[in-house]
Amino acid sequence: MATPRLQDIPLLPGSPRRLSPRAVARGGQGLKQGQQYLKVLAPRAPGLQGSSNHDTSQLPGEECSQGSSVINNYLDTNEPVSSGARVSRMHFYDNQRKVDYVLAYHYRKRGAHPSQGLPGQSLAIVSNGETGKEPPAGGSQDIELGRLDALEEERREQRDEFEHNLMEAGLELEKDLESKSQGSIFVRIHAPWQVLAREAEFLKIKVPTKKMYEIKSEGCIAKKFNEILQKLSSPLKPRVPEHSNNKMKNLSYPFSREKMYLYNIQDKDTFFDNATRSRIVHEILKRTACSRANNTMGINSLIANNIYEAAYPLHDGEYDSPGDDMNDRKLLYQEWARYGVFYKFQPIDLIRKYFGEKIGLYFAWLGLYTSFLIPSSVIGVIVFLYGCATIEEDIPSKEMCDQQNAFTMCPLCDKSCDYWNLSSACGTARASHLFDNPATVFFSIFMALWATMFLENWKRLQMRLGYFWDLTGIEEEEERAQEHSRPEYETKVREKMLKQSDKSVVQKLGTNMTESEDEDDDEDKLSWRDRFPGYLINFVSILFMIALTFSIVFAVIVYRITVAAALSLNKDTRSNVRVTVTATAVIINLVVILILDEIYGAVAKWLTKIEVPKTEQTFEERLILKAFLLKFVNAYSPIFYVAFFKGRFVGRPGSYVYVFNDYRMEECAPGGCLMELCIQLSIIMLGKQLIQNNIFEIGVPKLKKLFRKLKDETEPGETDSAHSKHSEQWDRDYSLEPYTGLTPEYMEMIIQFGFVTLFVASFPLAPVFALLNNVIEVRLDAKKFVTELRRPDAVRTKDIGIWFDILSGIGKFSVISNAFVIAVTSDFIPRLVYQYAYSHNGTLHGFVNHTLSFFNVSQLKEGTQPENSQFDEEVQFCRFKDYREPPWAPNPYEFSKQYWSVLSARLAFVIIFQNLVMFLSVLVDWMIPDIPTDISDQIKKEKGLLVDFFLKEEHEKLKLMDEPAPSRQGGAHHSRRSRAASSAPSSRSQPGSIASSGSQHTNV
Repeated sequence: MATPRLQDIPLLPGSPRRLSPRAVARGGQGLKQGQQYLKVLAPRAPGLQGSSNHDTSQLPGEECSQGSSVINNYLDTNEPVSSGARVSRMHFYDNQRKVDYVLAYHYRKRGAHPSQGLPGQSLAIVSNGETGKEPPAGGSQDIELGRLDALEEERREQRDEFEHNLMEAGLELEKDLESKSQGSIFVRIHAPWQVLAREAEFLKIKVPTKKMYEIKSEGCIAKKFNEILQKLSSPLKPRVPEHSNNKMKNLSYPFSREKMYLYNIQDKDTFFDNATRSRIVHEILKRTACSRANNTMGINSLIANNIYEAAYPLHDGEYDSPGDDMNDRKLLYQEWARYGVFYKFQPIDLIRKYFGEKIGLYFAWLGLYTSFLIPSSVIGVIVFLYGCATIEEDIPSKEMCDQQNAFTMCPLCDKSCDYWNLSSACGTARASHLFDNPATVFFSIFMALWATMFLENWKRLQMRLGYFWDLTGIEEEEERAQEHSRPEYETKVREKMLKQSDKSVVQKLGTNMTESEDEDDDEDKLSWRDRFPGYLINFVSILFMIALTFSIVFAVIVYRITVAAALSLNKDTRSNVRVTVTATAVIINLVVILILDEIYGAVAKWLTKIEVPKTEQTFEERLILKAFLLKFVNAYSPIFYVAFFKGRFVGRPGSYVYVFNDYRMEECAPGGCLMELCIQLSIIMLGKQLIQNNIFEIGVPKLKKLFRKLKDETEPGETDSAHSKHSEQWDRDYSLEPYTGLTPEYMEMIIQFGFVTLFVASFPLAPVFALLNNVIEVRLDAKKFVTELRRPDAVRTKDIGIWFDILSGIGKFSVISNAFVIAVTSDFIPRLVYQYAYSHNGTLHGFVNHTLSFFNVSQLKEGTQPENSQFDEEVQFCRFKDYREPPWAPNPYEFSKQYWSVLSARLAFVIIFQNLVMFLSVLVDWMIPDIPTDISDQIKKEKGLLVDFFLKEEHEKLKLMDEPAPSRQGGAHHSRRSRAASSAPSSRSQPGSIASSGSQHTNV
């Protein structure tokens, strides 16, 4: 069936009309101030018209040649449209060329009046290389325009030049009409095969060759075990093509136009997938210059200067479209981005194919982390159940609950508080045993080793994915990414150069940006003197934010003290003082943490912008470090206070420490601070996960989408009846939220990782709640990426970057924190010291009495004694929890020998625990190799196979070229064979063929 010519396709009213625009050939000419007319150039002679698929090697930024072979069609704007004109919503209006990238901007007209000769016509750009209809006779026509705003006109000229430079680079453009007073315009970009091949060779993109080989299987036992595991887990696997055949792999080799015979090119339109095509176009967009915008380099600079509003690749159609037509986006939604498939594995290969390696590695890391939470959750539940099972056998809690052991305790506050019996705190003591038992010590050791094993397994999985995704040897790509400066950095350098009064510096502004970058001049860079104010502001601001966090923690402490004192004055509320104060203080802490998290995220971004990092990678790393430091301090400060500081600076009866001279410092509960630490940790962790990670992630995007929809409906001239009925894919994607990076997703998981590891000795159920949250989080993030965000640019990377260093640091710090929680916060060490040093029978009988000191109530300060004491018996001595000498000792109320014994044991435990766990962690790290043995063997063998395949193909090529030609017919036949071997198959293979005739199958 013959392909219809572009000019034969009728157009809808409001769809792009193709004119011969002044923007393509205007070069450096612009509209002078006060000029009322723009020139539309006449078309070239038919002899100058060429094909859009010409091979161009011009670099972006070169001047437009009048003899360019790019021809733009001129079509009538009032032709009727047929129902079959638009076949695909992801192609140009010729239904042939795929839209690889979209640029969007907002325009606004002021008093535009079309001339009488050309009613109803508007400008549009399309580079399609076909012969267009000739416009009316005459060298040029004048389109009368109203007086436009100077800034809008300047932006329009910059867009025209940038789009012209894109066409010089070989890209083909199609542009919407500016047919309304204001609205959004989409510039659609298509990369022809010549551009794709040229850029793929320049970027050294690895593509599969014709050679396939079988991946080496494990030993017999491992193979049998793997087969059984595969059968058992088959219901959990997503039904995607990537999981159907994981035993075969193509040899990959960087694309080269001179070695096209190595690759299995069946169809040039589908050889590069959509993600690779958009990545290639994005690379061109990043390096294309615009001289009118002060030599601005790349699309990011133009977006930062509001020349364009957005730039994004298209999604592969709709995810919820009716019918059986399937695309990768719809497949991801059905098998991954729905809560109904939470039990299935993630289709990591398809995620990588659709979103790129960077996002694929994030979801692979999140999946591994979630799966590793399963064994830790099981062990945590066992530890908790052990505490429940042994609660009746706990001797200290029994002694505290025994009514016959009448331990009369000293008042908890001055004047209004009375003496009280220790048995009234029976419930707190029994609840503390659930988390403060010997099993928590072994669980802490297990979690430290768990963190090490998780990181080691991630390194192995990362290497395995790098092998299958051909990520080996991408260091050059990462270095190339460092060459692209951020728009803010270019602006800062330009401002620095403008401050210099030297004429040569001013002239340098007119040079090409790439040339000025090649000159290693100090004037073209920001020195430490230029950055010093930003560094100083960063240092002072971070110190201020940390001080602010500590001040808020102290304010909550004052709240607890004052509220406890106020409630103690009322007889009705006196019995529930501790519960009320603890619950309200934790809720206040949670609200403050959530608010400061949002503030600190914005502050960290602002501080990083002040530093003016040169590249996006440097910007991202510095932003991550600042945001993590501030959010770490914000999230864990209240927990650190309860764990290590609360109750340590109380003083003793008769010599208490006061705040503001009136309020006593708060004490721990009779059962210790571990129970309160558990409550604080659980509420903050669950609150952050429920409110911040889920409600905010679900609610905020929906509110933004609703707000944007209402804004579009209220603005005049934004909607079009023709487009609203048949919206294009670029319209739908434009209404989605822009992709802003993976930092928020990583950050919430890193903070959760800290909750799971840093204080797991006080809350063994933390892995359980983290697991439940992550099961939802995986599908929530998946749904957000598939349905609510614009498609991100495919970014190749070999690892998760600085996040691994942060995880490793948290894992090492968790060993120290858990050692101090066990030694200082819990009663594990005092019980051991008593049992083996002071107990008469080697049991814990008498432990409670051993931990309580005596105080003579007659020595209470004047005005602090209980008023109107209702205690049943007259009190001469009261007890308080501490290791001090009794009143009758030579040195009353001084620290006793038991105190120093317990303190020494605590410090010894911290040292032994830390060194033991660190040694075991290093041992685990040494025993588990970073690179799996089978992967390292496969990489070595793959290199050998690639060399053999390469030499064999070269030998066959030379053999074909050296064959003698017995006749002219044979010579012609030989010539055709030689060209076919050297220039790749241009025609498509037979339907149903999987590989070309040169495909090979090898067992490794």
